[in-house]
Amino acid sequence: MIAKSRLAVFDVDGTLIDSQHAIVSAMQEACRDLGLEAPAPEAVRRIIGLSLVEAVARLMPDLAAEQHQAVAQAYKQCFLAERGAARPEPLFPGALEALRDLEQGGWLLGIATGKSHRGLESVIERTGLGGRFVTLQTADDHPGKPHPAMLLRAISEAGLTPGDAVMIGDTVFDMAMGRQAGSGCAGVAWGYHAPEELREAGAHVIVGRYDQLPSALASLFEDVECD
Repeated sequence: MIAKSRLAVFDVDGTLIDSQHAIVSAMQEACRDLGLEAPAPEAVRRIIGLSLVEAVARLMPDLAAEQHQAVAQAYKQCFLAERGAARPEPLFPGALEALRDLEQGGWLLGIATGKSHRGLESVIERTGLGGRFVTLQTADDHPGKPHPAMLLRAISEAGLTPGDAVMIGDTVFDMAMGRQAGSGCAGVAWGYHAPEELREAGAHVIVGRYDQLPSALASLFEDVECD
């Protein structure tokens, strides 16, 4: 048991759940519906984690702002249709066990995601993760990643300081957000950006499996004196 509370803040897409197939399919379908060329799957994966309109703007920089909004709206409709078709968005292997281990080790848990409140609530309901998180931050209330606002709000709601927190994610946006907030940064190797990119973006540690995460997070505080 750690002597002082710590906060582990998780990204969702690519970190907790494997949602890439639904996201890619919905984005491609949205573009086709609007008469636009469908982006390549790899291009879509590169922008997962950003708030929706910003993600579309990065994906299609030559379009006007109103077209970015139109694609974002079409994407929402297509994604809901994907969900209605029962497309699987499973937890990554070992995620639930790692969350339990962290809780048993005295960690508080939170989420900071580019999803909407509605989307996050759906994920939590479908994956049985309700009641585990002391703070839930989404793009509905904050600037998109890598702006640190949602992470700082999560830390504040937990009653802690940035030095007591770790941001866990699979993209450079997560690592940059953690660095800007002054928290620890833990990258996961099973998501949408490569481990070397996560290191370059400031990850303090990178794990290849969920069962490595509790000890990796603990290692970030080994030099902190405990009572």
